[in-house]
Amino acid sequence: MSPNHSTSLSAYLEARKKITDDALERYLPSEENYPPVIFKAVRYSVFAGGKRIRPILCMASAEAVGGDIESVLPVACALELIHTYSLIHDDLPAIDDDDYRRGRLTSHKVFGEDIAILAGDALLTEAFRLMTERTLMGKVAPDRLLAVIHDIAEAAGYFGMVGGQVVDVQSEGKTVESEVLHYIHTRKTGAMITSAIKAGAVLADASEIELNSLVAYGRHVGLAFQIADDILNVEGDPALLGKSTGSDAKRGKVTYPALAGLEASRKKAGELVESALFAIKSFDQRAEPLRMIARYIVERKF
Repeated sequence: MSPNHSTSLSAYLEARKKITDDALERYLPSEENYPPVIFKAVRYSVFAGGKRIRPILCMASAEAVGGDIESVLPVACALELIHTYSLIHDDLPAIDDDDYRRGRLTSHKVFGEDIAILAGDALLTEAFRLMTERTLMGKVAPDRLLAVIHDIAEAAGYFGMVGGQVVDVQSEGKTVESEVLHYIHTRKTGAMITSAIKAGAVLADASEIELNSLVAYGRHVGLAFQIADDILNVEGDPALLGKSTGSDAKRGKVTYPALAGLEASRKKAGELVESALFAIKSFDQRAEPLRMIARYIVERKF
């Protein structure tokens, strides 16, 4: 990535992250509500320093087809709430048993396993309350909003993220075929990333051709993102990642580096990015953030 691209992408990501953080601050109830511990636990994880990739992709997708950020912001934030819930539950002793995330103690280490589970439940539920808030989404055509909510629910559930997580857990310590690994990654991570991009496009009234192109982009980028995560777990800098590396290998998790090696994994991620860029080659300059994000996904250090 050239210095100019790097600088412009950094500025874009920072600006969109601030928009997301400011909106989340407005949307989420304060810690003064009763019982305060659940609101504290929710805010602790939501404001733990996430990159906000899913909300940013949702906004960038809308912008790519001429939409505006404000109209998709509640849905973009809802995607981040669902993502955060999944991280809280992933970190629990029964699943990944992680003590740190983003350089901070995980939710169950601070609030206990019981409150961490409930905080995740609250975030998932709040995401759908947010997407159906009339004062925020009243200007969106009901059929369009319903389609978006349905798609996000499917991507988050047993046909998407939950299903991928189940197979991931069941595959630990086992030798599996590449098809199983592909299933895990396209569901566990890829489904919600694709859904974020699709949501932005649908809410911005994309044409069928535009929508199909963006969905193809999302599928390639989503898989590339998880492969990059697998690689970082092997050779990333723990100080930058905010958590220890090598945990996948210790737990016997099914990953691309474990199955194919680091070099083949890097090659695969690069090919997926090229396919993502090809999918949106007909888009104009408004899709440049999507192009920069695709390249960033495999070049990032955390």
